[in-house]
Amino acid sequence: MALKDNFSRQSEHYAKFRPHYPEKMFDFILRNVPGRQCAWDVATGNGQVAGMLAKHFELVMASDISENQLRHAVQRRNILYKLENAEHSSFADNTFDLITVAQAVHWFKFDAFFSEVKRTLKQGGIIAVIGYPLFRLDDEVDALIWKFYSETLHGYWDPERKYLDEMYNTIPFPFTEIASPSFEMEYEWTMDQLTGFLRTWSAVNHYLLKHGTNPVDIFELSLKQIWEEGAKKTIHFPLLLKLGRIE
Repeated sequence: MALKDNFSRQSEHYAKFRPHYPEKMFDFILRNVPGRQCAWDVATGNGQVAGMLAKHFELVMASDISENQLRHAVQRRNILYKLENAEHSSFADNTFDLITVAQAVHWFKFDAFFSEVKRTLKQGGIIAVIGYPLFRLDDEVDALIWKFYSETLHGYWDPERKYLDEMYNTIPFPFTEIASPSFEMEYEWTMDQLTGFLRTWSAVNHYLLKHGTNPVDIFELSLKQIWEEGAKKTIHFPLLLKLGRIE
């Protein structure tokens, strides 16, 4: 399959620690969607976005290539999960009012996926490409995170990670783009929540597979020097949103 499966091994961590997208971002997306019959959440992972869409659509199709991720996915009566490739789906032409892909488009073969989007979206339908680059907390923690991200994990990130570092500005987007406001996710996290999130990173998994040790365990020792146990810090995830329409 064309889409890399980097997340099956840490599916439980992924479901527990990945941040949740804000309702106000989906309110904005939905204001641009003409219908509410059917949506497709591509590379759904644990079904986080599919669960949000299920509140607004009669039917949500959600697909992923990771059977283990789907095993941990959100269950709703109007969500149908499918184990299949994003670039070659089994869906009929002109099916969807909305297609979403969150924190995953950089893994796809762009031309093949966007052709599939154009085939399966209804006329006037919307595609929403969502992502988030590296988060930020405060200067002291950010310095440690950047060292971990760029030095400890150097050589363990897949090449596709660059598209997030480039804020999705360098991916093709062959649709009529709709201007979007800025959104972000903000949380109050303990150190354990932060390190739990770091364990979901694909580069951490690659490091673990090669060395048999988790680099987060070593990084945590440095973090404990500046982060009081049980204390919470504000973490900011700037959101990337590319919204497009089929004319």
